[in-house]
Amino acid sequence: MRGKFLILISVFCFAAASAQTVQPWQQPSSGSSRGGGVSSQRPTDEEDEDTPFFGEGSEVPEQDTVKKRRPKRPLESYHFDFEERVRENMEWTIDRYTNHIYVGHIDTLQNNFQRQYPFMRRGVGSAFLGNYGAPSRWLSYFDDDQFSSRPSFADAWGAYLRTVETMPFYNVKKPFSQLGYVWAGQRMRQEEDFTVIHAQNITPSTGFNVNYRSFGTRGIYRWQATRDKVFSAGVNHTGKRYTLHAGYIHNKVYNRENGGLVRDDDVLVDIGEFEQDEDLPMRMSDPKNWVKSNTYFVTQSYGLALRRVTEQDFTIADRPAVFLGHSLEYSRWARKYEDTFDGTIYSPPEPTEPDSPYYDNWHFNPEASRDSLFEGRLSNRIFVQIQPWNRSGAIGTIDAGVGMDVRRYYQFSPDQYLVGSRGRDVKETEYYLYAQVDGNLSRYFSWKAHGQVHPFGAAEGDMEVCAEAAMRLFVKQKPMTLSGRVSFSTLDPTFWEENFSTNHFIWNNSFGKEKETRINVGLEIPHIGLEARINQSVLTDKIYYGPDAVPLQNSGTVSVTGVYIREDVKIPIKLASVNFNHRVQLQWSGNQQVVPVPMAAIYLSYFWEFNVVRDVLRLQVGFDARYNTKYYAPGYNPAVGQFYNQREKELGNYPWVDLFVNAKWKRMRIIIKMEHLNDDMFGSRNYFGVLHYPTNRRVLKLGLSWNMYD
Repeated sequence: MRGKFLILISVFCFAAASAQTVQPWQQPSSGSSRGGGVSSQRPTDEEDEDTPFFGEGSEVPEQDTVKKRRPKRPLESYHFDFEERVRENMEWTIDRYTNHIYVGHIDTLQNNFQRQYPFMRRGVGSAFLGNYGAPSRWLSYFDDDQFSSRPSFADAWGAYLRTVETMPFYNVKKPFSQLGYVWAGQRMRQEEDFTVIHAQNITPSTGFNVNYRSFGTRGIYRWQATRDKVFSAGVNHTGKRYTLHAGYIHNKVYNRENGGLVRDDDVLVDIGEFEQDEDLPMRMSDPKNWVKSNTYFVTQSYGLALRRVTEQDFTIADRPAVFLGHSLEYSRWARKYEDTFDGTIYSPPEPTEPDSPYYDNWHFNPEASRDSLFEGRLSNRIFVQIQPWNRSGAIGTIDAGVGMDVRRYYQFSPDQYLVGSRGRDVKETEYYLYAQVDGNLSRYFSWKAHGQVHPFGAAEGDMEVCAEAAMRLFVKQKPMTLSGRVSFSTLDPTFWEENFSTNHFIWNNSFGKEKETRINVGLEIPHIGLEARINQSVLTDKIYYGPDAVPLQNSGTVSVTGVYIREDVKIPIKLASVNFNHRVQLQWSGNQQVVPVPMAAIYLSYFWEFNVVRDVLRLQVGFDARYNTKYYAPGYNPAVGQFYNQREKELGNYPWVDLFVNAKWKRMRIIIKMEHLNDDMFGSRNYFGVLHYPTNRRVLKLGLSWNMYD
């Protein structure tokens, strides 16, 4: 732990030293204006009072030793409106296919700081193996990422992994750094989460950022350690005409796999028989999983205004324009699994039965496994965006593009095993066309339609179309939004669902296309903290992993219905407030063997918020609770690296309660949290989220996150 703090202090000193450099557009001034997010300096006695600060007319009086210099211009990009340009800092992600970005906020808030796990921060959370860094799966079917760019063999770790869709970019008026460290448990079982973020602008329109996160646990159960690392570095320029986003992403996952408990009753009934949790017998003792990726990408566009633009115009957002763009992306993903025969032997529940290995098949090597999978992708896209009138008009933008993806897959081939070949290398090329149009009818109505089709190539016949609209109403100047979305997709199965060759599993499937129709209707009323969504999905020929962890395709239609309600109630009490935050997900599946979901999943957060010292120290004291009804929760197979639909046992009907204290001390957030407070308090120990995988026992967690702006 001491080493972690030394690293934390070193990075902080470096960030503080870097922040001493004040950019020209950040100089303090009297009588300044926030227009365009910039403060303009009052001219000195040596400057002409009539010389405008912005524009080519700005000059410095001639001197023998002073070179004429144009002053720095503010953020002028057409991507941002006035309110966004004047923000002190902001964060966004990019669209991989079009000239659009999605603006958000840098996470510096006190609220929800106690929800550390990424797979618990969306909706009602996830089912997971119990240890941080291990596979997880959303409790809500509608929270799954439909069109992620990661390969399917990495889906189980998707909540942790960074892709181009989730890569953050920043614009900050002052250099911004965030350092975080959270730890829990005794040293021999310790869980850690270390985070570093640094973002800095070189000019008002050009910046760079570095993100690093290392997290994992030594584990409270035998052979359960994890260590995951995520690194990204990006450069962005959002100028008046030219936009550039480029970056590098590295993901690395390391998991020890123990296969879960040999006897669930060791936790449910006879937990006192063992002195330590690590003494509980597990199904395996030496398997390991690695997932690694490297991604390089660059997306750029240039705008050609169709009407004259003066130097005094901040952006071309309100001018008819055409944008020409190009996107290039290269990614390499690899997964490796290792085990030994001796390390997969486990004792059955009945002592009279003989020991048996975890896996039935040992196709290539009867003593040990070393399975490798690889997927590489080179994506090349050219797109055009037409802005007929202005960017927020009735027809704001019209996007169209053409793309080509070259994919390469590698795995060991059983038919080449005897001749000593290294394996099978498969290449596929996909060609696709896509288009999108969106617009706003005043401030009350917005709409968007999108479509993509693969006319030929490896994914010939694949198609995705969607249409969405939102209507905003105002009651006493307070907005409420009613939105709707309809989508349809028909997609080929992934390569790994049809082709898989490892020591324990081999399959060669020929599945048909999956089809899905989704309808979503939502209502948001921010000033009362209410959000409600109704989701309906109709799945045809759904592909899923069956009880033996092998892919199957359902020949028929399955309907899944979901209702999600979020309500955050804040009751002011003098200088404090009482907060009641609710997340409720109701779901119904037409076929639980194909799409198993809990009928109800709930997340509650109740806390009292108050100032200890005004504008210095603010506290939140309360508890979080999670609960879901019984259902056939997923099983997990380490060799396949996938969750599967088991029919052995129903899990659920157990509440998890966490007690926490959130503190905001100036720019620092501090968390003190007792996780799983109710462990063994009410006679039930059924704290399983995945078949045979119990979650952690009661543990104290401490952490901090320090934001630095200068």
